[in-house]
Amino acid sequence: MARPTGEPPLVRAALLAVALAFLALFLLVPLGAVFVQAFEKGAAAYAAAVRAPDALSALRLTLLTAAVAVPANLLFGLAAAWAIAKFDFPGKSALTALIDLPFAVSPVISGLVFVLLFGRTGLFGPWLAAHGLRVVFAVPGIVLATTFVTFPFVARELIPVMEAAGTEEEEAARVLGASGWQIFWRVTLPNVKWGLLYGVILCNARAMGEFGAVSVVSGHIRGQTNTLPLHVEILYNEYQFQSAFAVASLLALLALVTLVVKSVVEWRERVSEAPMSARTTGAQP
Repeated sequence: MARPTGEPPLVRAALLAVALAFLALFLLVPLGAVFVQAFEKGAAAYAAAVRAPDALSALRLTLLTAAVAVPANLLFGLAAAWAIAKFDFPGKSALTALIDLPFAVSPVISGLVFVLLFGRTGLFGPWLAAHGLRVVFAVPGIVLATTFVTFPFVARELIPVMEAAGTEEEEAARVLGASGWQIFWRVTLPNVKWGLLYGVILCNARAMGEFGAVSVVSGHIRGQTNTLPLHVEILYNEYQFQSAFAVASLLALLALVTLVVKSVVEWRERVSEAPMSARTTGAQP
């Protein structure tokens, strides 16, 4: 017997077919094309492309940038989400809106802002030059630009999770004599750990694949300020197509690893929530 709110089997099959067709056309086919082009000239040419000094330098810089940007956004996301979800204070709405700013501003514009601030003729440029410091067209500028475009991810994942958890458990722990750090480590953090991991995964994926803002502030200096996306662009513009696709396959592999980790986190979250739901259901009369 069909459910009153269910769709006919033909409609469900048609919707599933459309979704799978779009998935294959816009995800699987391009992804497969990357690896086909990467190995077009054989495994030896692929290995030579990914082992090239400029490619290894771009890989190291990409990993370094993510290693700095992700922990920074982790700390900011925890602090911002905790403040927004647990407390009322003047400017709360403004802070929430500012967290979404990188989503509303083009990454290219974000990079241009850093150039106007820290470039040689920028607002802080003369002071930085006088003290021998270099931000734009150097690693610090790349890290700053990447951190800016990725900082909403952790906070945006944690805010709804913390709001849904409420403040009852923290208040009970406070009544029992727990300190602020004890409440955070033993009550708040365990309740939001899966949302936190999910936000970190998304932040890391965006940090490794960021192109627009990094392209503006990097200067495209070979072996020094090129991340993997920028190195792929340079190889492609120089008509080194096989090498470009070989390096692009490294980004694709990083994306696939991120997708697997994301799926594992979501599965663990469902598994951890299932016993709680069963206990809640069993407790009802």
